[in-house]
This record gives sequence, structure tokens and C-alpha cells, in this order.
Amino acid sequence: MKDIVNHNYHLFIYAVLFLGSLAFSFLINSLFLRFFFTLGIRNTNDGTVIRWGSMSKPAVGGLSFYIVFLLSLATYSIFFNNNETLYNSQFMGFIMAMAIGFLIGLADDAYNTKPVLKFLAQVSCAFSFIFTGTYIDLFDNMILNYLLTIFWVVGIMNSINMLDNMDGITATVSLGIIISAMVVITMSNDINNLYLASIIGLSAGLLGFLYFNWHPSKMYMGDTGSQFLGVFLAGIGIMFFWNNPYHITESLPIKKILTVAIAFLLPLVDTTVVVVNRVSKGKSPFIGGKDHTTHSLAYLGLKDNMVSWVYAGISLISVILVYVLNFLITTWDILYTVIFAGYFLIVLAVFFYTTSRIRAASKKPVEATPAYSASHYN
Repeated sequence: MKDIVNHNYHLFIYAVLFLGSLAFSFLINSLFLRFFFTLGIRNTNDGTVIRWGSMSKPAVGGLSFYIVFLLSLATYSIFFNNNETLYNSQFMGFIMAMAIGFLIGLADDAYNTKPVLKFLAQVSCAFSFIFTGTYIDLFDNMILNYLLTIFWVVGIMNSINMLDNMDGITATVSLGIIISAMVVITMSNDINNLYLASIIGLSAGLLGFLYFNWHPSKMYMGDTGSQFLGVFLAGIGIMFFWNNPYHITESLPIKKILTVAIAFLLPLVDTTVVVVNRVSKGKSPFIGGKDHTTHSLAYLGLKDNMVSWVYAGISLISVILVYVLNFLITTWDILYTVIFAGYFLIVLAVFFYTTSRIRAASKKPVEATPAYSASHYN
């Protein structure tokens, strides 16, 4: 009986947290939109920034993400009275990494920092995880695990940053990944999990932000948002996809890899397509351009809001497949490897095909869309 009461209490607090974070996100973004006019709007003479459209808008949405994240932690501390768990070293490393990601993004929006400084900050985020016990546990050799963790954190932070190039895309994709983590935690009956409060709060914060970021958008998240989201998603990716602690079904390295590939499908596919296409043309993958998977769909005739819906649909499929991988498949078979790896490769191939038609399609008139105040990596 006591367990049922505690369970219902947790659900009630999480529901209040979600609704409160949603309302707070809406209100604070409304205030930011009214009082912040230039944060994240780069110098128009800065040739390193390639924008999708012809207008600039304030990039302040990321500020609300971090505030909601902190309020979610406060909620957990106050209502669950579990301070011993809250202040363990692993969680403190998680908070430190979030702070570094947020600050380097804020600095980039305000001062247009050098790419090398951003890279060093991203590596620092990875070290914050590693030094406090959060790292990808895939190999017997710890050095390989640490190197993979650094590559993962830096890669995802840049991948989310690169994906942030059109209205509603990054928030929608990030929400899909966060919901996948939420499914893994809740379906494992671990509702007292230390990280669940921040996951629920941030999901509501993203929904509140999407009201202002859906096409035609009024604001962007900027590097403040994309860097914070990148390190947050990299962290929960390590804890709940790479190192799933629940082991409800058979745990195998290939299953871990496929879970990660499906959960992070869109960021991984977009980054792979952009990097391969740019390198094959002798261009730097870090110099911006209108050659992302999102752009290819727009060039082929989809309007901006339609592109967002396509990405939302693929994200929903990813959530369902993560559930199937972790809770319905009890004994692994080579057929499952073929099915899930095949799905990933099919999506990758489709986007490679669409981007291959960019040059021909881009010669046709395209509907003008609002500019995006993007980073160096777009």
C-alpha cells in the first residue's frame, strides 16, 4: 500500500512539474522575446554564417532551457527529499557538463567565439562526465571507452548544433530523444530516478519553446540552446542508451549500438550526410552551407512546417523502435540486426539521395523563409 501511495505521489509531482515547466517556458520566452532583441544575432558581415532566409531574429530560447533544467533539479530536491542521491559525484559531473555547455553557447551567441574555444569546451564537457564516472562502457579497454565517450559528446554537441538550421527542427528532434529516454526509465518502473525530473522538465520547456520556434518562428534557441541540448542529450544517451542500467531484456553490444543509432537517428544521419557531401566536394565540413537534410526537403518542394512534421514523424517512429528494442525483444537474433540496421541505412540512403538533388532543385524558385542565426558549424 505504501509503495502505491509513493508511486502516485511521484506521478503527481511529475505531472505538476511538467505543467509548471510548460507554463513557465511559455511565459519566460514571451518575456525574452519582448526584452531581448540582439542576443544571438550575428554581424551581417560575418561571412562564416550561412542563414536559411533573409531575416535575423533573437536567439534567446536556450536561456529558458537552462532555467527550466535548474528548476527541475530544485523540484526533485524539495519534493523527493533525496539529497544524498542528488549530490553524488556522478550527478555533480552531469550538472558541471550542463553548465559548461550552456556557458560556451551563451558566449558564442554574445561574442561569436572562436571554433577552437568551443571545441575545447566540448571536450571539457566530456571530461566532466568521465572524471565523475559517466562514460560509455562498450570495450574491455578503458582507454577506448574514454576516447569513444569524448568522440560521442563532442560529436553530439556539434551534431545538434548543425541540425539547428530551420524552424522547429532541433527542438522537435531533441524532444523525440528525450521522450525515448523517458520511455526507457518509466517502463523500467524507475520513477524515482534522479534524472527523470530534469528530463520531464526539459521536455515541457522544449514544448513551450516550440510555440515560438515553429514556422514562422519568432525566436531561435541559438548556440545557448543547441550546446546545452547537445551535452544534455549526450549525457542521457550514455546513461540510458549506451549503458542501459535496467537489463530487462538481453543486453548485447550490437543491441546497445542499434538503440543509440535509432534514438539519435536524425542528428547522426544529418551530420553524416553533410560531412560526407562536403568532404567529397573538397569543402570543410565546418564551414556553413544550405546543404543539410532539412534544406534538401525544402528544395524538393516541402514548406518549412512540412519539413518539421516529417522530422517529427521520424522521431515518433524512433521512440516506438527504442521501446521495441528494449522491452519487446527478449532474445536477440541476427534478423533483428538486419531489420534495425537496415532501417537506419534506408533513412540514411534516402537523405543522401535527396541531398544529391539539391543543385538541380535549388535552381527553381523556393519560398522565402526566415533567417536562422546559426553557428559556425551549420
